Amino acid sequence: MMMKKTVIGLVSFLVLCQVAGVGAQQSDKAGCKDHPLFPTRMPNYAIESCKTEDFGAYEFQSTKGPKNRVEGKFTFITYTFTGKRDTEPSGIAVVRNYENAIQKVGGTIVQSNPERWTNGTLVKDGQETWFEAHKGNGKIWLRIVEKKAMAQTIVADATVLNNEIRATGHTAVYGIHFDTAKSTIKPESAQAIGEIAKLLKADPGLKIFLVGHTDNQGGVESNIKLSQDRGEAVLQALVRDHGIAAVRLRSFGCGLFSPVASNDSEEGRAKNRRVELVKQ
Repeated sequence: MMMKKTVIGLVSFLVLCQVAGVGAQQSDKAGCKDHPLFPTRMPNYAIESCKTEDFGAYEFQSTKGPKNRVEGKFTFITYTFTGKRDTEPSGIAVVRNYENAIQKVGGTIVQSNPERWTNGTLVKDGQETWFEAHKGNGKIWLRIVEKKAMAQTIVADATVLNNEIRATGHTAVYGIHFDTAKSTIKPESAQAIGEIAKLLKADPGLKIFLVGHTDNQGGVESNIKLSQDRGEAVLQALVRDHGIAAVRLRSFGCGLFSPVASNDSEEGRAKNRRVELVKQ
């Protein structure tokens, strides 16, 4: 009788352990949760990892043409399948679920590979949000970017610019931002351009080249033209908005040929996308 009770107790213990193990396997990583854009998820998936960057970037997949690079608040969630292997949903089931969910709330599908990934965008209350869901073997990777401009905390300063030009003959100006792959200056660049104007007004004899630089994304020729156009855009802003004489300025484009950091990371590419002032 005692042995029977022991066996029953052992079986009960093993069952409890198995149930506890399943619960632990299905639990999300501490501190992680679903994104509000997709408050529910596919059945039998748990969050394996997550990260959020207040300002980051992601290049959304494309079946044709260049990838869509979007900057803003970046969230990356990895889901792992915890159910029986033969019940894992197919790629097309995952893709269709995310597509239907975003379309149901008024979003738009941008591009997709019907059995592997899909991405799209939703504009609500003036906020543009992009997403991409990618189905892998036992995984779903969900990336979301809530598009916004970077809050510029480091700006050009006329005194610093002047000191660097005197010491080295050139200086990089960070804080001038352009629309992606364009030479349109973003509004948040006004302060940095104002400091360049202050530098020039303080030294009426100073003449400078406005030299545009890019990262290595895209073709060589297109980057050379883009960098030239960006240098020219800053030149025109100085003439138009600050009354700087055009004869004191010349624009030039170096494209991707003079990096100051590795193009292997977004941080490095951001440093390479710059305008430099070079004394004539």
